[in-house]
Amino acid sequence: MVDVDKAIVARLKKEGRTFEILVDCDKALDFKAGKEIPIEDVVATDDIFSDVKKGEKASSAEVENLFNTSDVLEVAKVIIKDGEVQLTQEHKENMREVVRKQLVELIHRNAVDAQTGLPHPVQRIENAMREANIKVREYESAEKQLDQVLNELKPIIPIKVEVMDITLQIPAKFAGNCMNVLKKYKLSKNEWQSDGSLMAVVEIPAGIQEEFFDEVNKLTHGEVESKIDRRNV
Repeated sequence: MVDVDKAIVARLKKEGRTFEILVDCDKALDFKAGKEIPIEDVVATDDIFSDVKKGEKASSAEVENLFNTSDVLEVAKVIIKDGEVQLTQEHKENMREVVRKQLVELIHRNAVDAQTGLPHPVQRIENAMREANIKVREYESAEKQLDQVLNELKPIIPIKVEVMDITLQIPAKFAGNCMNVLKKYKLSKNEWQSDGSLMAVVEIPAGIQEEFFDEVNKLTHGEVESKIDRRNV
């Protein structure tokens, strides 16, 4: 089992009662995320508590009544899956940093300079987030926080979310290879022409326009016609 001195609390409130167990932080988070880890390797004790700090154990009758089992390990699984894992400060900071990096990447890929239409460099986005004192929430996905962060950045840098509908006319000799690449993006239209060439319309986040055209031009040696339509989202 886990070293009790290094364990943290996982807590579940159920029908007005509180149930707590001691667990390894990393393994509990992995278990909660669905990874296959033996529950014996996650928990630190064989006890279910009503209050770990006070050392008060939960009533066996209440546990069996509310969880429909007296098996401590089965109860522990439910507490971890459905409850809250009390993270250490270090874990919270690490999780916030992961989400922060995801936010920077999302902004870089999906947003552009409202004045030039070009993507903001990563460093500029990071500097603007620091200047705006953006508070990243470690328990919430970067996608859910994106709109709020963009609004907080607007007073600092000119920024907007934009997508590009790119119409491509690709010569027959490159069409097959290009089609395999275009399928990675949102392909809203593709029509094979009588001469074997390909006409396709691809929707991409404006922030990856350089990356997209670099890839297409490399495959076609620059022999591609394109038309760009921009729209805000």
